[in-house]
Order: sequence, then C-alpha cells, then structure tokens
Amino acid sequence: MGADLFESYVGSIIATISLAFFVVVGTEVTAIPFDVDASKAILPLVIAGIGIISSILGTFLIRTGDDADMGKLLWTLRYGIFGAGVLSLIGTAVYINMNDSLDFDLFWVVVTGIVVGQVIGTSTEWFTSYEGLKIGSWEFNPVRWIAQQSETGHPSTIIAGVAIGFYSAVIPAIAIVVGIFIANDLAGLYGIGLAAVGMLSTLGITLATDAYGPVADNAGGIAEQAHLDPQVRERTDALDALGNTTAATGKGFAIGSAVLTALALLVAYAFATGITELDLLNPKVLMGTVIGGLLPFLFSGLTMQAVGTAAGSMIEEVRRQFREIPGLREGKKGVKPDAARAVAISTQGSLKAMIAPGLIAIVAPVVIGAFMGAAALGGMLAGSIVSGFLLAIFMANAGGAWDNAKKYVELGHFGGKGSDTHAAAVTGDTVGDPFKDTSGPAINILLKLMAVVSLIFGPLFV
Repeated sequence: MGADLFESYVGSIIATISLAFFVVVGTEVTAIPFDVDASKAILPLVIAGIGIISSILGTFLIRTGDDADMGKLLWTLRYGIFGAGVLSLIGTAVYINMNDSLDFDLFWVVVTGIVVGQVIGTSTEWFTSYEGLKIGSWEFNPVRWIAQQSETGHPSTIIAGVAIGFYSAVIPAIAIVVGIFIANDLAGLYGIGLAAVGMLSTLGITLATDAYGPVADNAGGIAEQAHLDPQVRERTDALDALGNTTAATGKGFAIGSAVLTALALLVAYAFATGITELDLLNPKVLMGTVIGGLLPFLFSGLTMQAVGTAAGSMIEEVRRQFREIPGLREGKKGVKPDAARAVAISTQGSLKAMIAPGLIAIVAPVVIGAFMGAAALGGMLAGSIVSGFLLAIFMANAGGAWDNAKKYVELGHFGGKGSDTHAAAVTGDTVGDPFKDTSGPAINILLKLMAVVSLIFGPLFV
C-alpha cells in the first residue's frame, strides 16, 4: 500500500539532486564539481522535510459531523490536504528567501508542482464521486451516469465506465503539460524535477487519505458481519464511497508525480549517457519509442491475467470447502472455513504471477540498450512515460467510477440492492477492481523502475 507513491517520492528527490550537479551550455552537458555551493542539491531534501511537518499539522484541520453527505466529506479531507499544501509553501518560501544562493523562481516551481497535483486530485474526485458538477441548470456526474446506464444491462455498465475512464485522462494530461512548461521556463530541467518534489511534498497526508479507503471498506465489512444496526452500515457505506474516491485521487496523484519523476530520471539518464536530443526521425529511436509505448499494455495484460487466475483458484477453493466441510454451507454454529488456505492461495498466486511483469521492468531496458543503443533506450523510456501515464489514469478512474456507481445504486437509486441494475453495477465494480487496485498502480512502478535501471546501466550502452 503506497509503494508507488513512496517510490515517486524517493525517485523525485534523487533525480532532482542529480540534476542539480549538471548544467547545459549549448549542446554540451557539464558536471558541476561537488565542492561548489550545493544549495540546489539540498533544496529537495529541505522541501520534503517541510512537507512532512506540514502534513502532520494538516491532519488537525480534518473535522466533520454525523450528518455529512459526500460533498461535505470530500471537503473535510480537502481542508486537510489544502492546508498542508499552504503550510508547505509558506515554509518553502521562507527557506528560499533566507538562502541568498537560491533564486526565488524556485519557489514558483514548487507552487507549480503543488497546484498541478491538486488539479489532478480534484479532477479525479469529480470523475469518481457521485457529487455532480452543476453549472446553472446543467448538471452532470460521471458516476451517476454509469449507474443510470446499468439499468440497461451489464454491457452498458462496462461501456460507460470505459468511456468515463478515457475522458478522465484529459485534465491530468493538460495539467502535466502546463506544469512541465512552467517549471522548465522558470528553472530549466532542474525545475521539472523540483516540481515533482513539490507535488509530493505533502505526501504524508495524501498517502493517509489513500490508505483511508481500505480502512473504511473493512470497517463496513465488520459492521455487516457483526449484524450491527442498519444505520451503522449506512455510515460505513458513505465512508467507503468516500474511500473509493480518495483512493482514486491518490492513484491519480501518484501517476501524475510519476510522470514528472520519470521525466527527471530520463533527463538524468540523458546526462549520464551524453544524449542531447531524441530524434524520432532516427529509426532506432522510433523503434524504441514504440516498444516503450507497448510495455505498459503488456505489463497491464499480465497483471490483469494474474488477478483472473488467482480469483479462479480462490473460487475453486471456496467451492471445495463448501463441499467438504460439513455444516459450512448451512451456516451451522461453530463451523468455520479454512481461511488460512484461502490466504495462502492469494499470497502464492500473487508472488508467482508477478515474476514475469517484474522481469519486464528490469530486462527490457538492458536488452534495448545492449542491442539498439543508448538513444533507442531513451526513446523507450519516453514512449513508456506517455502511454503508461494515460493508461494508468484511465484504469484508476474507470475502476473508482464503477465502484462508486455500485455504491450509488445501493443507496436506493435505480432500483437499489437486489435489482437487475444492481447486478449490472456489481459486474462493473468487479471489472474495475483489478483496474484500480492492481494494474493501474503497478504501472507507476514500471515507469520508474525502468528509468532507474536505465540510469544505472546507461553508460554501458554509449
């Protein structure tokens, strides 16, 4: 949980520190000696430290009441996240202003990173929560629309979720492009890495809201299994729906930061290998770019297949226990299932299934670099960043929207629980789970791991 965000956090700091020791003069890349003023190298660590303190203070801004609806609950968490961001900016401004060797433009780079992160997060919230966007008399909400489409059957649910997932990539992509442009204009390539550090500076509270989702989900499961009052389950359902949105927001935040981090690592790779440009008219670079664009799709296919295989094994185990354990199917008192066996199947299946995807991330850069050269490997990294970013956004938001569409139906809309509409919405949620919980987050790891492996082995391919 949170491995993708943590890796972005560390990767962005390392990449920015490495970029602090390089300058570009014309087409020549020059390394700055380590004994010169290292203020730019220290700055990412300082921003991260300020962000940790700001995140802790931001948690004290989170307050809500018993009668809060989805909109109020969302704003409850936003107060904490926005508050932590403001505190982080204040601390960063004070530090940069006190350090004479740092240009104050670096503060605006950090502002850019934080704003881009908030734009991606807010966009994700809208696409995955059932609080609609209302402008005058016009109102539209993606989640409610998916729930409505479920009235006409399972295929309509799937098509609606896929469409919303595609739409949801537009705002994050534009935000990232604008962020890269501003950061580069203010502080060059170093600014791109620093923007990623700024975006992730309040990771403490962002990761907390991401982890909140599974906590709320399990609380609802406990309430139902313990046969608590229906009112308790209603409250946990509302919190669970909020958790689906915050989880999707965290994933959108993760992939947005992953793009900036991977780009910063790509720049560091270019410096390490002496590459000054990636020319798509060069056949080898174009070939590498196409292969890089392919890898996230291959990786996602393997992880989705792994989920399907593990789920099939689990279903067979549940059926076996119902057949072979007397009284389990009837629910006799004192008869318990063999939960340990089910957990073992899940654990062993996941470890075995991740061998091939893990090897792709490590082997692909080495093979491309060894047989096609450093420029082709740079093209591969660029291609993987573009396709992986959009594919991960699509998967995370489509999965979150399907999940909350099911929750919206369960609240009593379009027939409520037990209806045909609910059955179709459950199908959408079932498809969406591996989208948002497996393949989408794993792409973040793929992008950064390939970039790190390329950075390590890059000089060998020159």
